[in-house]
Amino acid sequence: RWYFYINSAPWLPNRFHGKAVQEGQRKFMGTLWNTYAFFVLYADIDKFDPTKYNLKDCKLSVMDRWVLSGLNSLIKYVDDCLNEYKIFESARKIQDFVDELSNWYVRRGRERYWGSEMSDDKIAAYMTLYTVLTELSKLIAPYTPFMAESIYQNLVRSFDKNAPESVHLTSFPVADESFIDTALEDGMEEVIRVVVLGRAARNQANIKNRQPLQKLYVTGVEFDDELKALVSDELNVKEVLNASGEQDFVTYEIKPQLKTIGPKYGKLLGKIKEHLANADGKAIVNAVATGTYKVDIDGTEVEFSKDDILVSVKNKEGFSSEVDGDISVILDTALSAELIEEGAMREIVSKIQTMRKEAGFEVVDHIKVGYKADGIAKKVLDNKEYLKDVLGESADENLKGYIKEWDINGNKVTLSVEKL
Repeated sequence: RWYFYINSAPWLPNRFHGKAVQEGQRKFMGTLWNTYAFFVLYADIDKFDPTKYNLKDCKLSVMDRWVLSGLNSLIKYVDDCLNEYKIFESARKIQDFVDELSNWYVRRGRERYWGSEMSDDKIAAYMTLYTVLTELSKLIAPYTPFMAESIYQNLVRSFDKNAPESVHLTSFPVADESFIDTALEDGMEEVIRVVVLGRAARNQANIKNRQPLQKLYVTGVEFDDELKALVSDELNVKEVLNASGEQDFVTYEIKPQLKTIGPKYGKLLGKIKEHLANADGKAIVNAVATGTYKVDIDGTEVEFSKDDILVSVKNKEGFSSEVDGDISVILDTALSAELIEEGAMREIVSKIQTMRKEAGFEVVDHIKVGYKADGIAKKVLDNKEYLKDVLGESADENLKGYIKEWDINGNKVTLSVEKL
């Protein structure tokens, strides 16, 4: 059923095969179910009761406001589509929203559900995700009726016995315009674009995301402080700065376009190549961006337009850049001793979290850490600042419990985790 909704418009030919159905199931139904299962896991641990709170009283974060805006924009869009029998378009939009819900909203907010205290931020996180999931169950009821019913029964009927017996007996959701913030939705879309480019720039420089960097320069878009903080956290950089253009961070290698220059200045081709190779590449690129670049070669005025040159862009040493249309990101890849140490700490935290899972510990289990290490890794482990991120109560150089050897940025490290 879902595969036929999203594959193509009804009046177009449709190829049907098992693998395509499985892919459709994984991409939408699997993603939504995993998001629902994530909520249930932590809600059960905290014995969270949504009937005790009101979403409009919560102190919502920028991510909460964004996902609620997206939800209500989606409800409005799907309602309009169904009025016009646009099943394919509405199903695709639902699938895109669920993907962003899981891979952006939930992934970025996992830590908000940790810890034993029911803080204001934790309540806001629970109520936001609860609202999104319950409204989605009503929204998808005509599309995936059985899945919608399962989510509704567990999240709504289990808490409110006066609620309609079935999701199919509820009213179709109506968009709450007070939650819709199109400027925030547009801004978050640009944040995601910058993050994708930033990750690509890290890959190009062969620097892991767990290694903090000092600066990220962005051109073509400006963010407010809340969105800038998201970019900073997601790309693990200390500062996000606006730059006027990427020219200050790259060098240009300029060559003539033989197809256009050859017929016009054939005899001067050798000297044109030599001139372009030694000229100020930045000045040439800037000139042809708004007009032409002119130069006198052996008494002949040679004029270049954008179509007359071939430009190769190379990063200056210490920078890594990526471009997508009107947006550029430039990473400052220089590493100070402090940044290297912080990167080692993040690696150690990641390895301990992996060991917790491998040892079969529960999410809420507190542990003791043991270690044998040298160099920067030993300095980090001796400091014990990392313990708060792994529910660690203590750490020493005695290896007990589940033991494993790791390579932490070139340092041989043996770690152990023991449940308390």
